Amino acid sequence: MSVVTRFAPAPSGRLHVGNIRTALHNWLWARKNGGRFLLRIDDTDAERSREEFVDAIRDDLAWLGLDADGEERQSARFDRYEAAIERLIAAGRVYPAYETAQELDLKRKIQLGRGKPPVYDRAALALGEADRAALEAEGRRPHWRFKLDHDRPIEWTDLIRGPQHLDPALLSDPVVRREDGSWLYMLPSVVDDIEMGVTHVVRGEDHVTNTGLQLQIFEALGAPPPAFAHEALLVGAEGKLSKRLGSLGRPAMEEAGIEPEALVAKLARIGTSLPVEPLADPAPLIAGFDFATFGRAPARFDLDELAALNARVVHQLGFDRVRGRLPEGMGEADWIAIRPNLRTIADAADWWAILHGHVEASASEEDRGFLAEAAGTAAGLDWAESPWQRLTAALKASTGRSGKALFHPLRRALTGRDSGPEMAALLPLIGKDEALARLKAAAGA
Repeated sequence: MSVVTRFAPAPSGRLHVGNIRTALHNWLWARKNGGRFLLRIDDTDAERSREEFVDAIRDDLAWLGLDADGEERQSARFDRYEAAIERLIAAGRVYPAYETAQELDLKRKIQLGRGKPPVYDRAALALGEADRAALEAEGRRPHWRFKLDHDRPIEWTDLIRGPQHLDPALLSDPVVRREDGSWLYMLPSVVDDIEMGVTHVVRGEDHVTNTGLQLQIFEALGAPPPAFAHEALLVGAEGKLSKRLGSLGRPAMEEAGIEPEALVAKLARIGTSLPVEPLADPAPLIAGFDFATFGRAPARFDLDELAALNARVVHQLGFDRVRGRLPEGMGEADWIAIRPNLRTIADAADWWAILHGHVEASASEEDRGFLAEAAGTAAGLDWAESPWQRLTAALKASTGRSGKALFHPLRRALTGRDSGPEMAALLPLIGKDEALARLKAAAGA
């Protein structure tokens, strides 16, 4: 069987981390199995759908490196949904209902007041032709419900949650089409999954009941359903569902300096038994993706942990990957030297200024003489090879200093910082003339 997965966002807003995680896991499963990953734009709701969000979804997936093997628009497939609902109406599996929203709400309140589940009572099935004609003469238009089969339980084996059981008698017949003729999610999604050959659907556990309802729609249309994997939802660091996660998308991530590789590495394994690692290459993530590793507990998404992971990913990024975002004039040697001390690529600008800008550093009275001697020693060195090693070895021999007493005053004078990249890499980039000037300035000369 050729694996086909799909990501089906509604273009009513930007993608957030929950959407991105769903897209990523569908992409990983397809890539692991040499299959196809499809992007389906669920734009049946014309009032809420926006073309700018369609473009944004495509751009966000491209930023993440999640290349789609095909794209479909539900708004271009209304004829397919018409054909499907006509089949179901003819088979007695879809029926018209005329209750208003207010009437349905009253029914639910009465049922809840009696301690019963708020399940639709199927009153519309008792209407005859004359009843329906009278209602329509009043100006009412029907919404359309799929009639669930109550004679047997709904059962399937979820790839993450294991055996699942739902009692259809405890579920309302789902509305598949509104009074104005617009489509709800249930039926178009099933029709698309059938016709696009989708074999696996990976989505959040909040869709478990939807899956049970859709399994009966697959059966009513005479098609085998795909395999389903319902993953635990993301929660915030505070241990409960975080509203903030619903607004964390690419713009917020880019503003915080988060690289797409870090976000992919985090979301690929969060909620699994596999370690979250700073993997800039998705190949290990693809190879290790396995539904058997997913847990049932909510997956904890921590922004501080993501920032720390991001720093470790930045330390692996090659010059060609980042060169367009570095300060003008920064070369590969500069990047390699400062990369181990960056948390974000934007931090490179600070170190660029240290390497090639103006640095002022003060020194204690006891260190000024030492720095003056360092300036004299540096002036007489051959800088062609390993100037830092040559300088510190000469100063250790002449002053008897070692360890922090030797290295810290030099670093402070040369960079203005108490810590940072290896001085052996930085000193050649600072250059002899600038290094001498900084040593002399710190010495008060």
